[in-house]
Amino acid sequence: MTSVRGYKGKVLRVNLTTKEAVDEPLNLEWARKYVGGMGLGARMLYHEIPKGTDPLSPENKAIIVTGPLTGTIAPACGKYALVTKSPLTGIFLDSFAGGYFGAELKYAGYDALIVEGKAENPSYVWIKDEKVKIEDAESLWGKDTHETEDALKEKYGKDISVLTIGPAGENLVRYALVNHEYYRQHGRGGAGAVFGSKNLKAVAVKGTGRVEVADPEGFVEAAKETTTRHLIEQPDSLFAISWKDQAGTPELSGWTNEVGALPTKNFQSGFFKEMGEKLGPEAVKKLRVRNRACIQCPMACSNFLKVEEGPYAGSMVEGPEYETLALLGSNCNLSDLPAVVALNLLCDRMGMDVISTGNTLAWAMECYEKGILSKEDLDGVELRWGDSEAMITMVNKIARREGIGDLLAEGVKRASEKIGKGSERFAMQVKGLELPAYEPRAAISMPLAYATADRGGCHLRSWPIGVEVWGTFWLDADPEKGEKNIPIETERWNPEGKAYIVYRQQHHYGLKFSSIMCDFALPPISDPIADLVARATGWDDIRDRRELERTSERIINMTRLFNVREGLRRKDDEALPWRIFNEPIQDGPTKGVQIKYKDFKKMLEEYYELRQWDENGIPKKEKLIELGMEDLAEEVERL
Repeated sequence: MTSVRGYKGKVLRVNLTTKEAVDEPLNLEWARKYVGGMGLGARMLYHEIPKGTDPLSPENKAIIVTGPLTGTIAPACGKYALVTKSPLTGIFLDSFAGGYFGAELKYAGYDALIVEGKAENPSYVWIKDEKVKIEDAESLWGKDTHETEDALKEKYGKDISVLTIGPAGENLVRYALVNHEYYRQHGRGGAGAVFGSKNLKAVAVKGTGRVEVADPEGFVEAAKETTTRHLIEQPDSLFAISWKDQAGTPELSGWTNEVGALPTKNFQSGFFKEMGEKLGPEAVKKLRVRNRACIQCPMACSNFLKVEEGPYAGSMVEGPEYETLALLGSNCNLSDLPAVVALNLLCDRMGMDVISTGNTLAWAMECYEKGILSKEDLDGVELRWGDSEAMITMVNKIARREGIGDLLAEGVKRASEKIGKGSERFAMQVKGLELPAYEPRAAISMPLAYATADRGGCHLRSWPIGVEVWGTFWLDADPEKGEKNIPIETERWNPEGKAYIVYRQQHHYGLKFSSIMCDFALPPISDPIADLVARATGWDDIRDRRELERTSERIINMTRLFNVREGLRRKDDEALPWRIFNEPIQDGPTKGVQIKYKDFKKMLEEYYELRQWDENGIPKKEKLIELGMEDLAEEVERL
C-alpha cells in the first residue's frame, strides 16, 4: 500500500532526549489490519518497546493514535487513543478522551504521534501543522491542569487543543491522568505518570488541513443515516433515551442501585440507600447548568454542574459521570453531591483518575475502620466513611506523594501488598487496575469480563451485565447464526453461554475503539461502523461479516500478545479479588449473593476455547495465521 483515504499517511515521532521531531510514513498494512486507535496502537506499541520495559523509564513510549473516521463528519467519532505500557498494571494500556485533540492532530497532518525518551528539563511539545517545537516548561511545572491549559492558550490562542498533566503526573502517581480541554481525561492506568516520567508537561496542537475520504457523497449520506437512525432515534440502542433530556450517564446510577450492582463501601454492598434523592440523576439535574457534546455528536451526553451554595460553592465541573458518582460517592459512603463535584474537580486539576482514586480512598477507609491503618498512619486524618473533607485532604496528599499519600499513590494492589494484615482481601482490583462501578457479584459473567479485559479491571471491553440483568443481547449480532439485537431470555446466575457473550462483546468493542467511535454510539451493531470505515478508506471488503469478525478478533489477539509477552498468563486472569468468591454482598437486592469459583473457572475455560488460546491463555500459532498475523505467529512459540 502507498496511500489510502481516511488517513493522512504520516506519523510524527518526537524524541525528548535528542530534541528531534521527524515525520515517518504510516504503516498502511498495519492500518488495514488493525484500523486505528486501540488496534493500531497495540501493534505499534508491540513494535516500539522491547519486552520488560519499565513503564516509567525513558524506553516506554506514549503513542497518540487516531482512526480513519477521526476529523471527518462521522458522528460520535471525536475520540482518540493514548497507548502506552501502564505504570499501574505493567501491561497494555489504551485510554480514550473526547474533544478536539484527535481531529486537530489529523488536521495537522498526522495519524499518530509517538513521544519517546526523556527531556532533561520540564518541556512541552507544540505542533502547528508541519512545524514542531519542544519548548521549556519550567514555568508550568507544579501548575495544575487548568492553569497549564490557560497558560498555553494565552500564548498560542484559544483555538488550540491541549493535553497536560497536573502535580499527580509530575510526582508519578501510578494512576495519574492526562487532561484535555479542562474536563476531558485519559483517565485509566496512569498515562499521566508516563508523561511525568518523561518530563513532559503538555502537548499542544493546531492543524489547518482536512481529511479526505474515498467516497465523499456516500460518506455524507452514511453519516446522516447513522446520526438520525442510530443516535437520535436510537430504535435499537441499549441507551434508548434522549441524553439531552436526561442526566447522561448518571441515569445508570438509579438502575445499578435498583438491581443491586452499585459499588458501596468498597464493594461490600451493591446498594446505596441515599443514591436516588441525594446523588442520583434527579439531584444531578438540579445542579446542571448546561449540556455539552463532543465534535460531530448530537447526543450531548455530558453535563456541566455548578454548586451555588454551601462549603463547596463555586465548584463547577463537566460531570460527574456515573463512574465518579459511584466510586467517589457510594463506594466511599458519601451522599453529598456538591462534595462529589468538588472532589471530581480536584482530581481533574491534580490530574488523577477518579475511578482509581475512589477505590483507593475506599480501601483506605475500610483499613481505618478495621484498625489496619491508624490515625497516626494516616498523618492524623480520621478517614471515616463519607467524610468529604478527609477525602479532599487525601487527594491532595496523594497528588503530591506527601506522607501516607506516597503509599496510596501506588494504587490498591501495591499498597495492600505493602500493608498486608489481610488488606489484600478487600483490594478491589484486577491485574492492578482498580474496578469500575459495576459490582462483580451482581452478574455472574462480570468477573469473567474483568478477568479477560486486556487492560485489567475494566468494563469497556465487555459489559455482560446488560445481558444478564436487562436481557439485551448487546453485541454485534450475526444474522447467519440466528442472533438478533432484541431482548433475549437469559438466567442471571446461570454460567451457561456467558463466556460466548463476553467473547462476542469484546469483538464489538475492539472494532469500535479502533475505528474510533464513542462508547455510547451504536451499542448493539457494528455494520454502520464498518460502512463508514469502508466509505472513508475504500476498503469495501470490511463490510463483509466474516472480514469484520476477523478484524475484530485480530485486534483482541494483538493486545493479548502484548500482555503475554510481558508475562501475563492464566494465573493472572484467575487472580480476582478475594471478596468476589468468599464474601456475599451485604445488603440490598443482591444481598447474600457471591460467585462460585467453579462457575468462573468453567466460563474462563470456555472463553479460552472460543478464542483458540491454549490452557495458559496464550493465542495459538494456527489461530494467528488464520487471522493474517503471520508476522507474529512465529514469535508466539517463544513467549
